[in-house]
Amino acid sequence: MDFQFTLEEEALRKQFNDFFGEEMKNAPPEWGTSMEAIFGLDACWEFHKKLAKKLAAKGWLSLPWPKEYGGRDASLVEQFIFSDVMGYNRGAGVDHWGITLLAPTLLVSANEQQKSEHLPPIARAELFWTQLWSEPGAGSDLASLTTRAVKDGDDYIVNGQKIWSSGAHRADWGFLLARTNPEEKRSRGLSFFLIDMKTRGITIRPILGIDSSHLFNEVFLDDVRIPARNMVGEENQGWIASQMTSNFERSMIALFSYLKRELEELIEFCQETKRQDKLLSENPLVRHGLAQMAIEIDVGRAFSYFVLWNQIKGGLVMAAPLAASAKVLATETVQRFTFSACQIMGLYAQVKESRWAPLKGRFEKEYQQCLGLSMAGGTSEIMRNLVCAMGLGLPRSW
Repeated sequence: MDFQFTLEEEALRKQFNDFFGEEMKNAPPEWGTSMEAIFGLDACWEFHKKLAKKLAAKGWLSLPWPKEYGGRDASLVEQFIFSDVMGYNRGAGVDHWGITLLAPTLLVSANEQQKSEHLPPIARAELFWTQLWSEPGAGSDLASLTTRAVKDGDDYIVNGQKIWSSGAHRADWGFLLARTNPEEKRSRGLSFFLIDMKTRGITIRPILGIDSSHLFNEVFLDDVRIPARNMVGEENQGWIASQMTSNFERSMIALFSYLKRELEELIEFCQETKRQDKLLSENPLVRHGLAQMAIEIDVGRAFSYFVLWNQIKGGLVMAAPLAASAKVLATETVQRFTFSACQIMGLYAQVKESRWAPLKGRFEKEYQQCLGLSMAGGTSEIMRNLVCAMGLGLPRSW
């Protein structure tokens, strides 16, 4: 694996860095502390949309897409560099559900009419999306979902309930899995739909965090009509499309780059903060903890490069078990990093919205959130099963 980038790629990295370095100076004070801030605070949401427009004008939201759908036919390496830089700068403007998850799936699984209708507005940052996947009885075990879609002429009538739908209250459109054949079990009999969130029969109710933050929602679908032309792929074959959606989100370079920035700021804190008349950076236990985190972050970044390399050489199917491994590594590294950072900072790590809160109280929020990362998008247990079954060829049961 070659870790070197070309001169052109390094020049592109500088463009990305210069852009985010300048634009993020205008971010609201709450930006970068949590996804709840993005979707729950109007100032953060407006900043997010404003930067999305600027990224769209440069063609950076859709770098690797074909030009006919609003892309630039860029390489996966250029997309990787963009994600790397954006993560480090805590960048705004990229719709995770529309850009990162849905668009690659449409490019692989949608028909030409669907690509032409939905991809250009995403590339222009005109529409924002949400994922209507999990249900009260179907989270990591998504194949057990019960939301029904029944064919009625040129439409499907959908009834059911979705939960933990991030940002649904801000979204213009959603992508949905529903059961179209109740006689089939598990993943068979599911279909993949695109749905306008303003459609009659959709009710969105907030799920507030213990601190009243608003990221998650319940979405109720009562006799919702979805045009049949909004089905992606064939009827009862939606599980295949949903798996493609999952495979695209897990190279994880942006998260490791985010951690790299967090570590740099934590080191600065230790170099400026005294405890018992000595700088934290002089404490051998603190130094050991910082060194351990630096090693783990570098290992994670190297593994993300390895995932990219395999996507280039062998395609998404070959890279899928590696991407699942990267997801486990990244989310569990975040947890270890956050716990270690809070130990180093001591009781001040629990302070927020105060002049005494170091690093803007960021770790107070991240401590609450980090455990959820190893559940969202598929639990670590599910990811390890994918690695075993797809990567190592082990049987699913003994």
